[in-house]
Amino acid sequence: MTSSGPVGTLLFVVTEDWYFCSHRLALARAARAAGWRVVVATRVNRHADDILDAGLELRPLSMRRRGMSPTGELRTLLELAALYRRERPTVVHHVALKPVLYGSLAAFVAGVPAVVNAIAGLGFVFASRSFKARALRPLVRAGYRLAFAGRGTRVVVQNEEDEATVRKLGVNSERIALIRGSGVDLDRFAPGPEPDGPVVVTMVSRMLRDKGVFELVEAARRLSRSHPSLRVQLVGPPDPENPASIDTETLEALSREGIIEWCPGTNDVPRVWAHSHVAVLPSYREGLPKALLEAAACGRPMVSTDVPGCRDVVRHERTGLLVPPRDAPALACAIARLADDPDLRARLGRGAREHVRDFAEALIVGQTLELYSQLVDVNR
Repeated sequence: MTSSGPVGTLLFVVTEDWYFCSHRLALARAARAAGWRVVVATRVNRHADDILDAGLELRPLSMRRRGMSPTGELRTLLELAALYRRERPTVVHHVALKPVLYGSLAAFVAGVPAVVNAIAGLGFVFASRSFKARALRPLVRAGYRLAFAGRGTRVVVQNEEDEATVRKLGVNSERIALIRGSGVDLDRFAPGPEPDGPVVVTMVSRMLRDKGVFELVEAARRLSRSHPSLRVQLVGPPDPENPASIDTETLEALSREGIIEWCPGTNDVPRVWAHSHVAVLPSYREGLPKALLEAAACGRPMVSTDVPGCRDVVRHERTGLLVPPRDAPALACAIARLADDPDLRARLGRGAREHVRDFAEALIVGQTLELYSQLVDVNR
């Protein structure tokens, strides 16, 4: 989209500044370059400078993902409604559960003409088998039905399974956009040769039970007997705002056991893949996992679970190997197969790099900007 003057105000509502910077910053920069005034509303932690340096406006939010007190939730709703009245956005783009549910109601109250509700995977409520998740599921479905009901609303999903779920909620197909994730920078994440030394298997993720961390630990324990030189790395922090988070003490204890190595995080993910042979993500459900896209772009073969989102990136025997979720023995066998076969790793790695071209950041950004343009045209 190009324009000689401002297109309008685009307001992003995202719970965490780190998530916005990792998944939406490139889109926001492109929107600004296309003529939008771009405002970011988020809980500010450590990334305010990254947002402001990109030429975006920043509005701190008090919203917390984990909060459930009636008073706090009402305060969040009123805060969003006041924000929308003040900023008068042309389009508001909500990302993830709370912004979608509360933001949609606030947008209705404030008279926002166009809403994009992005479902970045169905998350803890739909992936977990816990009593809390099962109890919340009907409430969340009901909330989604209301959030998706507005005529000026478009729902963005990242895979066909989530699209089918949204359809079952009664959303017409013309109001659903299938946009596959947030894309991957194919220049920054470039293929390179395998490192020397023992095979290194790496999982880059938040440390959540629903990401399959404990299944990977059990697989590593099994592999320590058959493949003693194999190294298994976990790279990523806990996420205390998520009910499935694994605490630091547990991760440090696992690392001391010597079965896995844990690194709380890094700002140089390409370097992680340059020093790894295999990427692994045994998640229970995803939208479109950015970590696997980045590994694939670096030409690394992958082991993941045959679940929504993961199987969009990992094509069995073409870009990696798929195993059933929650199945540590099958996970160990797949990792062992790749550890023992460098030719297979090379073939799958080449397939991964080729496949991930369909998820290029420029392509995904272009599709999203086009969606904004369509909403502006409809509301003229």
